Amino acid sequence: MFKRILIANRGEIAVRITRACRELDIESVAIYSEADRDSLHVKYADYAYPVGPAPSLQSYLAMDRILEVAKKSGVEAIHPGYGFLAENPEFARACREHGIVFIGPSPEAIEQMGDKVKARALMKAAEIPVVPGSDGVLNSEEEVAQATETIGYPFMLKAVAGGGGKGLRLVRSPRAIRSAYRAVRSEAASSFGDPRLYIEKYLERARHVEVQILADQYGKVVHLYDRECSIQRRHQKIIEECPAPALDDRMRRRLGKLAVRGSRALRYVGAGTLEFLVDRDGDFYFLEMNTRLQVEHAVTERVVGIDLVKAQIEVAAGGYLPWRQRHISHTGHAIECRIYAEDPENDFMPCPGKIEGLRLPEGLGIRNDCGVYEGAAVPIYYDPMIAKLIIWGENRIEAIMRMRRALREYQVRGIKTNIPFHQWILRHPRFMAGDFNTGFIDDEYRSAQKEELYPHKDIALASAAIAALHREQERALRLLEKGAGERSLWREAGKLEPLRQRGGFSGRGRRR
Repeated sequence: MFKRILIANRGEIAVRITRACRELDIESVAIYSEADRDSLHVKYADYAYPVGPAPSLQSYLAMDRILEVAKKSGVEAIHPGYGFLAENPEFARACREHGIVFIGPSPEAIEQMGDKVKARALMKAAEIPVVPGSDGVLNSEEEVAQATETIGYPFMLKAVAGGGGKGLRLVRSPRAIRSAYRAVRSEAASSFGDPRLYIEKYLERARHVEVQILADQYGKVVHLYDRECSIQRRHQKIIEECPAPALDDRMRRRLGKLAVRGSRALRYVGAGTLEFLVDRDGDFYFLEMNTRLQVEHAVTERVVGIDLVKAQIEVAAGGYLPWRQRHISHTGHAIECRIYAEDPENDFMPCPGKIEGLRLPEGLGIRNDCGVYEGAAVPIYYDPMIAKLIIWGENRIEAIMRMRRALREYQVRGIKTNIPFHQWILRHPRFMAGDFNTGFIDDEYRSAQKEELYPHKDIALASAAIAALHREQERALRLLEKGAGERSLWREAGKLEPLRQRGGFSGRGRRR
């Protein structure tokens, strides 16, 4: 087992990995940018080293600086978490060249799955159904138009190296090809350094279901069941569940077998996730594979009872997977809400700033994966996710009701968050019934419904007015108590009289 690990990430996932290290009696080394000097992951780790200025290109994506810290701190391995360098084959290869273990799959596996066209070809060869689309890269608008003659409209125009909701556009008619092609090509080049594109048929009303797998260096592969990830906004997941409510036992077994087969075809090692689209007829189509730990891994951990981060570390250290597939079962139901520092009333714009107050929900079945603390600053330079709230219940309804209770208890002051948006989703009849797909938010969330995010807005405004009135009252009373001059006393008394007439001194209020 390793003695010391560097965590090449920040925020809640860096804290999460550090906790796993402590349970394995491994020392942890954090890295931080200038903007994260006082962050929770820095305070929590055993050692911490600066790696550069706030912009991620100069810090968390600066491979040379991170490897320099790794050498200086004497670590044996690096855990990349998710995002940043987690799916960068060059970084995985550089770790190998420096004699440092990369806690993840081989650079070759990352490369194959990072190229979506190659990934499609590999899965087709393994007899795993893929979403109908182009067999290769499309180099012009004309080639895109020709490819649509086979698959038809609508379709998704996607970046070969894309991921995380970036580098894709939905195209519904021939007139939209030109603008979509230019936009996606430009975004792909700037975000991934790779402008290549391909297309896939857009499956209307499909559900996004994924399967968690674990594989060791000795050929053993197991799946840890499925997750529902259909609640998305702008192709970004917001709420995840385990197990997926859309699947029956037969479908669940079949999907798990497909995921294991695909992983074996890739000769995969470590933790990974195969993502599928499930259409209205219950047919599965491979979408992509994430060669890293997923943001939503915690819901799987909660129902299966396996610590995925510890398993990653043990496999990377040369350990065997101790489980056979028949030994792995799931119990109950888990739901995760991603807590973002963003303003739902202002088109979900990021809301950086200082957290002036923080109270996390507690109680049976509640887990908080949090990357901030009261008094911490949320910088503008990174993803606005500050925490994850994970809830377990004996069944889906209990998990939903417990999540609704926990969201009511969750208090963040100083910045705005998407907690009201989660509350709106958790109250929606379609979500309660499990009747949703990847288009749920687009279908149901309209500007007229934004008022539902704040059903007690009138009460809040009245409370604010009463608070302002009491502040004025207290100011006047302080002047009286100080024994101001006769002229001042009468002047202030004159100001207080209207307050008495309006009931400002009654001390009584009505609860609504």
